Amino acid sequence: MSREEKLQELEWLYMELYDDREAYEYFMQMLERNRDERRKSLRDLDQARMEQGDWYRSNQLLGMMLYVQNFGGDLKGVLRNLPYIEECGVNYLHLMPLLDSSKGKSDGGYAVSDFRKVRPSLGTMEDLQKLADACHEKGISLCLDFVLNHTSEDHVWAKEARKGDPQAMARYFFYDDWDIPNQFEQTVPQVFPTTAPGNFTWLDDMGKIVMTSFHHYQWDLNYANPMVFNDMTDNLLYLINRGMDVIRLDAIPYIWKQLGTNCRNLPQVHTIIRMMKLACELVCPGVVLLGEVVMEPREVVPYFGPAGRPECDMLYNVTTMCTTWHTLATRDTRLLRHQMGQVCRLPENCFFQNYLRCHDDIGWGLDYPYLSQFGMEEVPHKRYLNDWFIGKWEGSWSRGELYNDAADLGDARLCGTTASLSGIEAGLIQKNEGLLNLGIKCDLMLHAWMFTQTGIPVIYSGDEVGQCNDYGYHQDPAHWSDSRYVHRGKFDFELAEKRKEEGTVQQILFDSILQMQSIRGSFDVFRPDAVVSVYDTGDDRILGIRREYEGQTFLGLFNFSEHPADIVIEGPVWTELISRDEFLPPEEGADHINVHMDGYAFFWLLKGKVEE
Repeated sequence: MSREEKLQELEWLYMELYDDREAYEYFMQMLERNRDERRKSLRDLDQARMEQGDWYRSNQLLGMMLYVQNFGGDLKGVLRNLPYIEECGVNYLHLMPLLDSSKGKSDGGYAVSDFRKVRPSLGTMEDLQKLADACHEKGISLCLDFVLNHTSEDHVWAKEARKGDPQAMARYFFYDDWDIPNQFEQTVPQVFPTTAPGNFTWLDDMGKIVMTSFHHYQWDLNYANPMVFNDMTDNLLYLINRGMDVIRLDAIPYIWKQLGTNCRNLPQVHTIIRMMKLACELVCPGVVLLGEVVMEPREVVPYFGPAGRPECDMLYNVTTMCTTWHTLATRDTRLLRHQMGQVCRLPENCFFQNYLRCHDDIGWGLDYPYLSQFGMEEVPHKRYLNDWFIGKWEGSWSRGELYNDAADLGDARLCGTTASLSGIEAGLIQKNEGLLNLGIKCDLMLHAWMFTQTGIPVIYSGDEVGQCNDYGYHQDPAHWSDSRYVHRGKFDFELAEKRKEEGTVQQILFDSILQMQSIRGSFDVFRPDAVVSVYDTGDDRILGIRREYEGQTFLGLFNFSEHPADIVIEGPVWTELISRDEFLPPEEGADHINVHMDGYAFFWLLKGKVEE
């Protein structure tokens, strides 16, 4: 699409949504200003990426997400520790929220009080720009979260609204009585029914009610007001011009509110995201938009946009992450196979950021209608999963904690690091070598599964060295009510040093993950444009994934059970890419191969013999 065609589409969409010529002219002047302010080094990077085409769609990328305060103390600390990130093989760094927010009212940084200011304890915008420049010199792309749905009540717009400024008030949803809010409550689900019930908050000082979908200190923005869209897009481009390569758009399905609906996934949401994407294409065409959309794989397709008119370039693969942990607890791959079948059939423009763990909790938003045919009903199944992963279920070695436990609904969300949920923590505490080795195998099998998926694999900082839960948050008044901080502990550099000691948990995990990424980047069969399908292993405990690209055929096998299993695969010969062992038929002329898999074993098989 030419620049002129993009401008025409942008004008049509804007006027269709807002019908405000003056606001549109303001918007276009803002785009021109941001384009003029973009530094030459960033414009050169844009040009290189445009010539490369879809630069982020590569099996060469490995991501890591981290909290600045936990990893380096501040942005300068992250800069000092870039050599470690390089050693991890990471070339895509996702910084968790770091913009200014009020202490005690930050929701982990997602209640932003100033979109153009770094939290003072973490540094300055100049520090962020220096980090971005240093990352670019090392070939590392930088990702930052952008919160669209709301601001903090301490944002200047909210402060002016509290003083009665009508223009500032028009940026939010204010009501004099509970009539309309109560009508909203009849159709709009609650995000945090236990810790932040309801979607509205009464303000004593104003004598008014304000919409607050997440927490009482996070005021929902009114995107029906064109100046909200204009200024939030300006904030987005300001951050991008500091050197960001990927912007994660937080909670985008929520951003349009309409009475009588559930205020989720409304058509206007797609118009807004498409206009933001067009704004980026006109100002900073090398930048990627990553969307957070927590829905089934087949339901996220609209957020990629129609062919030739993209919205999000990439989405969080929330569903696969959630279903992976369900599969581990049930030793049953049927739901995961079903969902991977859906993913494999998605249009070519669908691309995901894959992960095992992130900063957030694990919500059990599973496909319960599908699971019901196997006797897994929603409420009792959620209870089982949570009991298993907090170690309450007999025989469980997992160690997690619950978040937003709503006993009356039989619902709760799960928190914990990959190592603790996989059994490593229990093995270490019990000094049980057999259990520890099983936990290590489980952890590595899960990582191998993540690396097998199409998309960008992203490691949660600390997972590469098996960092376990941090229970210190229980003694911190600022965090003790939020169990998500159990997996948000500070990165343990002393623990990471053990990666250099042969035979330690840290060395085994670190070197194995590094080897996986090296293999993934070396074979074209891991390319994003490979043909991927589900392979029937004949055993519900064993997941099989087949990848094919220009004559290469790959088969990934993953035992989601602690028990050994024997399966049969097609012949005549496969080479295991980790060990380079050859898998052969049991006898000459046989067209099948017998495969024995230990508990939590995985195999990466390439058809034929592999030359060294």
